[in-house]
Amino acid sequence: MQRYILRRLLIMFPTALLISVAVFSLLRLIPGDVVTFLAEDLPYVETEAEMRRELGLDRPFHLQYLSWIGDLARGDLGTSLWTKRPVAQDLARRWPVTVELAVLTMLVTVAVGVPVGIIAAVRQDTWVDYFTRSLAIVGIAAPAFWIGTLVLVLPAIWWSWTPPLEYVPITEDVLGNLAVFIFPALVMGFQFQGRTVRMLRAMMLETMRQDYIRTAWSKGLSERAVILRHVLRNALIPVVTLLGHEVAFVLGGVVVIEQIFNLPGMGSFTLDTLERRDYVPAQSIILLFAGIVMVSNLVVDISYTWLDPRIRYR
Repeated sequence: MQRYILRRLLIMFPTALLISVAVFSLLRLIPGDVVTFLAEDLPYVETEAEMRRELGLDRPFHLQYLSWIGDLARGDLGTSLWTKRPVAQDLARRWPVTVELAVLTMLVTVAVGVPVGIIAAVRQDTWVDYFTRSLAIVGIAAPAFWIGTLVLVLPAIWWSWTPPLEYVPITEDVLGNLAVFIFPALVMGFQFQGRTVRMLRAMMLETMRQDYIRTAWSKGLSERAVILRHVLRNALIPVVTLLGHEVAFVLGGVVVIEQIFNLPGMGSFTLDTLERRDYVPAQSIILLFAGIVMVSNLVVDISYTWLDPRIRYR
């Protein structure tokens, strides 16, 4: 196991390097640059050229990349071309918002998806099963931004009320903070629980047809013991894989949800930097998200050995 983890960690470095090249290149394919926005009202083209020279944007592509990656290797995320503030300063202020939203979203996904998936499998082809499967399909099909918009608009029309939209730090008011985050977390969790319900239901039904499950029933074990001790644990491996992959979708979803619910997190920060062509913070944020996805995939692989002791890594 230790050799496997070490090997996976070593593989992450060239993977992260390739991602950094892709991110750095793709961002510069977007038409315009930060100088275009900074110098919209300047009368002379020479002024724009001087600004590009001051910001280092006139240097060759490979030199800009090497300068950025060298700063990252030293732990320096760089300085925003737009605000002139250190990127690390903005990330430290916005990162807790995104982490809290992502954690709450995954908690909602697991807390709703796993019990509902179990009930749908145990009560197969009953009205409960049809109802839960219908909700799962709606959650998969309906975009989170559309549901989030309805959550804001419909209560305002019907009851003249909207969810809290002013961010409250958890260190100042726990309940006020939860009131701000609960609605965006429920919106995103509703979408992701649909995949969890369908996957868990399918895997549990397949597991319940196995010979060792029939043996457990024949021994006189209770339904609770058979389902939770034997069926659920063996059916969870694909579900855990799905949850690990959904981390990437959660990080992508916060970009839009934070904008809808006015949360000052990494998602809204990413949109702002892309809109202004502020390359330095944008590429650092995307690379950070990629690192989180790689680590989550490693954690998922390691969790397999706990779910199924027969799995061994060398």
